[in-house]
Amino acid sequence: MTDTMIGVIGGSGIYDMEGLEDAEWRAVETPWGPPSDELLTGRLDGVPMAFLPRHGRGHVHSPSDVPYRANIDALKRLGVTDVVSVSACGSFREGMAPGDFVVVDQFIDRTRHRAGSFFGAGCVGHVSMAHPACSRLGEACAAAAAAGGVTVHRGGTYLAMEGPQFSTLAESKLYREQWGCDVIGMTAMPEAKLAREAELCYATVAMITDYDSWHAHHGEVDVTQIIATLLGNAEKGRDTVRGLPARLGADRAPCAQGCDRALDHAILTAPEKRDPALVAKLDAIAGRVL
Repeated sequence: MTDTMIGVIGGSGIYDMEGLEDAEWRAVETPWGPPSDELLTGRLDGVPMAFLPRHGRGHVHSPSDVPYRANIDALKRLGVTDVVSVSACGSFREGMAPGDFVVVDQFIDRTRHRAGSFFGAGCVGHVSMAHPACSRLGEACAAAAAAGGVTVHRGGTYLAMEGPQFSTLAESKLYREQWGCDVIGMTAMPEAKLAREAELCYATVAMITDYDSWHAHHGEVDVTQIIATLLGNAEKGRDTVRGLPARLGADRAPCAQGCDRALDHAILTAPEKRDPALVAKLDAIAGRVL
């Protein structure tokens, strides 16, 4: 058994939480540069938690500029074991309506300008992404959201686009009709890949704000509409996070899916060929196997 520590990546509506004991904003240094912001740490129902504003307080980072590697490293460095990503998304499904939550279990990565791995020349690593979301953590998120009265859809494919612009109509139809995607967002990749490399359980809670541009009766994506729905989702998101400590517990058994052992056979570079500088940067991420 190890101690559970929950990390939540999201916006201000999520981390502004009553009942967080010993709350403290903490600066965390990482070898990948500074994270998006300081991290708010504390205890909720006896379970340690860390909240990281993905875009920084005041929304200063665009989706392409979020320091994803630093964010995941900072969470790992603090002792986080389970990462819950809460983000606004568009829906490709009539039955997944604005205000609903989708606990995502698959991703398609269409991002182009982001560093997507901690590994590289001098220390090559390959992790499995066949099942990119932790089912145990996802079930806890779904149960917590449903207990708060949210309409929750368990399972769905998330199309991660580069942004910051929204989809063209042609793209929206492609992702919906031919690729079979369920929701679209700009931030889950490479976040999910990096969490797997860091051996962290990871789940995405997609809070639907709009129908993207495919829906004939809802017109183009309207930022004011998105913000209004997002604000309405904020309390639902907080309720979901509040329900996680009781469902995950303070004591944590090894992940049945193996998220916490993802690097067991992943690093291929021979020890004598590894770049010492890169190995040093990987101290928090891959120290268990290096």
